[in-house]
Amino acid sequence: MHKSLTVLFSLCLTLTMAGCGKKADPAPRPPTVVVSKPLRMNIVDWDDYVGQFVAVDSVDVRPRVSGYLQTIGFKDGDIVRKGQVLFVIDPRPYQAVLDQAKGQEAHAVAAAQNARTEAARGQSLLAAKAISAQALDLLVATDRQAAADLVAAQANVRTAALNITFTRVTAPLAGRISDRRVAPGNLVTADTTVLTNIVNLNPIRFAFTGSEALYLKYQRENVAGTRPSSRVAPTPVQIRLQDEPTYRWKGRMDFVDNALDTGSGTIRGRAVVDNPSYFLTPGMFGHLRLRGSGIYDGLLIPDQAIVTDQSRQIVYVVGPDDKVAQRVIEPGPLMNGLRVIRSGIASGDRVVIEGVQRAKPGLKVTTKPGRIAPEASSPSQGPSDDLSTPASTATAADLAN
Repeated sequence: MHKSLTVLFSLCLTLTMAGCGKKADPAPRPPTVVVSKPLRMNIVDWDDYVGQFVAVDSVDVRPRVSGYLQTIGFKDGDIVRKGQVLFVIDPRPYQAVLDQAKGQEAHAVAAAQNARTEAARGQSLLAAKAISAQALDLLVATDRQAAADLVAAQANVRTAALNITFTRVTAPLAGRISDRRVAPGNLVTADTTVLTNIVNLNPIRFAFTGSEALYLKYQRENVAGTRPSSRVAPTPVQIRLQDEPTYRWKGRMDFVDNALDTGSGTIRGRAVVDNPSYFLTPGMFGHLRLRGSGIYDGLLIPDQAIVTDQSRQIVYVVGPDDKVAQRVIEPGPLMNGLRVIRSGIASGDRVVIEGVQRAKPGLKVTTKPGRIAPEASSPSQGPSDDLSTPASTATAADLAN
C-alpha cells in the first residue's frame, strides 16, 4: 500500500513538472500583401464603336436607250474612271433616226426660207395694192408656221443625236465596278435594265450608331464648352480593322443624324476616311474610337485590385498603422491593362494590388512594396466588363493625337 502511494505521487509530480515546462503558442503573424501607390498619368478617354464602311456614292448603271448590247469595255471588278465607256448598244437604228431627222430639218429650212420670201414679197405687193391685206396675213402666218416647224425639226435632230451618244454607256463616277449583269447580244431596256454597279472608294465613309447616353454626354460637353473638338475643325476619329492591332486609319466626323431611333434608342453617326489605295471596301467592319474627353490627370491601378461588393466597386488601402481600410471607388476605362480610377483614392494611398483575398477591413497586415506598370499598348482590346462608364478605352495623353 505504501509502495503504491509512492508511485502515484511520483507520477503526479512528473506530470505537474511537465505541464509547468510547456510554452504558450506564439501569436499568428499578420498576412502579407503587396501594396503600391497608384500610377499617375495624363490620360485621354476614347469611346469605342463598331461600324461598317459604306461608299459615299453607289450607282446602278442603267441604259438610257433601248437596244441590243454590242460590247463591254471593262473587266469585272476593275477600277474605272469617270466618263469611261462601259457598254456599247447597237447605234445603227439610232443613226437612221438621226439621218431622218436631219432630212426633216433640211425640208423645214427650205420651207421656212420660202415662207419668209413669200411674206416679204407680200409686203411689197400690199404696198402696190396688188394683193389684199387678208392675203398678206395668210403669207405671214405661213412664215411663222414654217419657222415653228424648223424649231421642231431642229429639236428632233438634237434628240436623235443625243440618243446616239446614249448608245455608249459611260461611268458616271470613278470607283470600283461590279460584274456585268448582261452579256453582249441581249436586249436592254432604257431606264430599267441594271447593267452593273459602281461605288467610289476615295474617300470612303464609316457608319456607326451610338447610344443615347453618349449622345447626351457629348451634347452637355458642347453646351459647357468642354468638348475636345471644335465646330471649325471636324472631330478626328481613329479606326482599326478586324485583323489590325492598332488604329491606323485616320478620319473625321462629317455627320450625326437629326433624331434618335425610337426602337433602339441609338443615333446614327458617320465619319469620312481617306482611302487613296482603295484598300478599304464597302461592307468591311471596323472599330472606331472617338475622343471622349480632354486631357486629365488620372490614377491607375491593376484591375485585379478591384473587388465587387454587390453594386459597389471597392479597393483596399493600408494606412500608416499597417491596418487595412476599405475605399469605395468609381472606376473608369482600361488603359494598357490598368483601370483608371475616377474617384475614391488619392495618389498617396498604398493600394493592395496582390493578396486582396487576405485583406480585411481593420486587419493588420505585413506590407511588401510592389510596382504598378502599364502593359504594352494593346488598342485591340475591346470594352472590358461593366466597370467602364461610359468611355471604354483610354490612352496616355502623348498617344492621343
